[in-house]
Amino acid sequence: MNTLARTLTGLTAAGAATVAYASLIERQAFTLRRATAPVLPTGQAPMTVLHLSDMHLVPGQERKIGWIRDLARLEPDLVVNTGDNLAHPQAVPLAMRALEPFLGLPGAFVMGSNDYLAPRPKNPLRYLTADYARSTGERRALPTGDLVAGFETAGWVNLNNRRSALTVAGRELELVGVDDPHIGRDAYAEVAGAADPAADLTVAVAHAPYLRVLDAFTRDGASLVIAGHTHGGQVCVPFYGALATNCDLGRQRVKGLSRWWEGCDNAPDSQAPDQAAWLHVSAGLGTSPYAPVRLACRPEATLLTLVARS
Repeated sequence: MNTLARTLTGLTAAGAATVAYASLIERQAFTLRRATAPVLPTGQAPMTVLHLSDMHLVPGQERKIGWIRDLARLEPDLVVNTGDNLAHPQAVPLAMRALEPFLGLPGAFVMGSNDYLAPRPKNPLRYLTADYARSTGERRALPTGDLVAGFETAGWVNLNNRRSALTVAGRELELVGVDDPHIGRDAYAEVAGAADPAADLTVAVAHAPYLRVLDAFTRDGASLVIAGHTHGGQVCVPFYGALATNCDLGRQRVKGLSRWWEGCDNAPDSQAPDQAAWLHVSAGLGTSPYAPVRLACRPEATLLTLVARS
């Protein structure tokens, strides 16, 4: 075998091993992240928020469901679900079973596109392009109403283009949210308005962290913004990071906790003004069944600890 043939054989084997790792191992390597955000009034005790996003459930994912249920041991003060719970017409009972241990806790939710429409087969490489999953043509409608009814019956606050208030761990929270911006269902004008100065904290929630939504939330004074959708890039390159965010958010904020202020996406966090919000973007717990890989980007849930501002 000549040198070129050996090289090609080696590259093919390495590629096959990488795909196998990404599809069989890493996409099921569920990870709990922890982060701390100083957003509460001075002198207040900490409170915890469990951020769950992008489960993309289909039948047969018992390991994922069990891992999510086990997070109840964390005993969070608040649960925030940022959508894309479903990926199959029969997934509503699966989502309710996964989230059942949390449904007695204070909670809030928004929908993602995959809570409305089932995924369809497509080239998984399109995930790395800007228009992945934007088209809604030829996609089967999912039983969204059943999912919403289950959450609302449990007492979770529906934040799809809504504003609400919730008492959590003795704190008065103002909550504002929009329906999924990725498919144009956001209607921020319906909930726009300055943050309530009487609230201990204003929290804004969206599925997809599009710039127009993040800027609007921050302009109106939200201190904490919570979103999902990006899958953390899903396919990342070590020492480089995400190749795409699946929205217009910059790669540097594709997952985790960062500062956000209007027009900041290409500016360093060290320049954040005092009025900047804290933004948390979850890399989520699942993938489309037609792009079932994760590389250098484990599926995750996050326990956010909210502490007093210094």
